[in-house]
Amino acid sequence: MGRFPFVKPSCWILSSLGAGLLSTIGTTAIASTLEMRPHVTLESSPNSCPAKVIAYQTPRPYQEGSYSTDGMVQLQAIATQIAITQVDAYSVTWVGTLKAPFAACKATAGITAIDSTPYTEHSYLRLRFQNGKVYFILDMTGLRDANSYTPVILNRELRQGNPRWRWGGTD
Repeated sequence: MGRFPFVKPSCWILSSLGAGLLSTIGTTAIASTLEMRPHVTLESSPNSCPAKVIAYQTPRPYQEGSYSTDGMVQLQAIATQIAITQVDAYSVTWVGTLKAPFAACKATAGITAIDSTPYTEHSYLRLRFQNGKVYFILDMTGLRDANSYTPVILNRELRQGNPRWRWGGTD
């Protein structure tokens, strides 16, 4: 897989063309759909968990020397009272109270598909369902950019009740 597994091949081909050419032809970033399917624990019924949680990521236009990607996850579909609860140099965690149909869910999830293509790489997006809560974690641990630096979380927030972020690195 390419150096940016979260970007559609057509996007990273465009980003490798160079800033001068891009400014003359223009680009439109295409959002990727990231599917996260919960894997229940032995104590949980699969019927108590959501079938999947969807996140979206969109690469920002190319900038010489770096790249960045915006993302969001639709947690409001399964949870309320979502808030950022933990932040450090490598990760951010949002926590929400699961809605009644999912309150008994005990499961974990990572990225299982990007744009319907199976994803088997290290998942930098993770979910934990436990004790009536959902924990959504964006974690750069173990990732590296083209120059072997750890990518950086550039922004983290809640917008319209859903977690949103931006992360990037060097190229």
